Amino acid sequence: MSQATDAATLEKILAGAAEAAGPAAESTPAERAGWLAAVADALDAAAGELVPLAHAETHLPESPRLAGELKRTTFQLRLFAEVLSDGEYLGATVDHADPEWPMGPRPDIRRVKTAIGPVLVFAASNFPFAFSVAGGDTASALAAGCPVVLKAHPGHPELSAKTGSIVREALIKAGAPAALFNVIFGQEEGVTALKDPRIAAASFTGSIPGGRALFDIAAARPRPIPFYGELGSVNPVVVTEAAIAARGEAVAKGYAGSFTLGAGQFCTKPGLLFLPEDHGLTDVLRAALDGAPAQPMLNDRIAAGFSSRLSELREVPGVEVVSSSPSSSPAFTPTLLATTGKQFLEGGDTVHQECFGPASLIVTYADQAELLRLLEVIEPGLTATIHGEESDVDWLRPVLPALARIAGRLLWNDWPTGVTVSWAQQHGGPYPATTAPTTTSVGTAAIERFLRPIAWQGFPDALLPEPLKEANPWQLPRRTDGAR
Repeated sequence: MSQATDAATLEKILAGAAEAAGPAAESTPAERAGWLAAVADALDAAAGELVPLAHAETHLPESPRLAGELKRTTFQLRLFAEVLSDGEYLGATVDHADPEWPMGPRPDIRRVKTAIGPVLVFAASNFPFAFSVAGGDTASALAAGCPVVLKAHPGHPELSAKTGSIVREALIKAGAPAALFNVIFGQEEGVTALKDPRIAAASFTGSIPGGRALFDIAAARPRPIPFYGELGSVNPVVVTEAAIAARGEAVAKGYAGSFTLGAGQFCTKPGLLFLPEDHGLTDVLRAALDGAPAQPMLNDRIAAGFSSRLSELREVPGVEVVSSSPSSSPAFTPTLLATTGKQFLEGGDTVHQECFGPASLIVTYADQAELLRLLEVIEPGLTATIHGEESDVDWLRPVLPALARIAGRLLWNDWPTGVTVSWAQQHGGPYPATTAPTTTSVGTAAIERFLRPIAWQGFPDALLPEPLKEANPWQLPRRTDGAR
């Protein structure tokens, strides 16, 4: 197990990140695209070593889960290289001087985004590749031209150390600044780094208590910094009567598969299933979960937290067990609970909040009015799903604003436990889903978190950054005098 980073080494890493910030920000998009591609190639080449190591530390299956997750990780690194080649992420805008501007004579003013500076990334436990050392936060920060200080998760320290060395060596061989990327270990060391004035932004994926504590530290600094935390989500699913009549069995089986996937340790796990009264799916749901094997949790801390949270849910008046089998830490079989809309409204935070692990709660609703009341009391999250039919359009139209208010991604006849990495993806939502609901941590738009805009007014062309020069040497998509 890796030891906490000592004070001297931590200082060297932070100082190095600060020194690398200038050269990294001044590097060209093509150079950074080469860095990202080199890291992706190196990780792919090391799959035979990394995947078994991840399995040993997280209990997740090597195939298809971990092997697929590593491929996702290298894919998103290469996708950010495409973002850099495209150039739109810079938001380059040119307004030429205009003496006839309606607001009065306008000076020549040009705007472009630049790297925000060194970024502290807190790795997640549940995705040891895709949201960890070389995950999306690291990829998007490096793409933006920011040095990264990666705080390893204690759930997979040896994997973090190995992955970190591969990433660092690949970057250096590709010509990146030597201090562009480093890994640190230790909870207190992570806090020390977060408080350090050389860190310009931070990102986190994990629990609400842990993320909120770090967010408060970032906000309380003498110079507060952006903190992009992904904390918790219940991910409600609404099923209509028409959907049950048309394909109720398929919906029930899909739901069972989604909330048990990965032992329920996905931030997008559907934790609440809203069904009409007299839905008739209880037997189908039990059958779908019957004989489900016990799955080990990521680590003892998560297992203990799930066991405690599940016990609290079971004790809420009106909550009944639909399906459960004897199981205990560190491995658990799925548990499905149920309650009525009235009891859900009276159950308070215990039933309204996330239960991280292989458990989910059915809530029955009498009509549209009650469903809307139920949606008002649940915590905002990452996703909200509807299973309906075309015939439900008029019935669902008033429901959509309620779902849009509490989620960053809406799904129609699909399941939330599948977050593709793409240009249009949005993985974020109102607090406590995230601390910054205007951003995403998955997809190409994630780069925007680590950029800040600068306007250049009245400068001669020779002193302007390349994206703003009159000849547009990088051939970027630009808005010029209001026209694209």
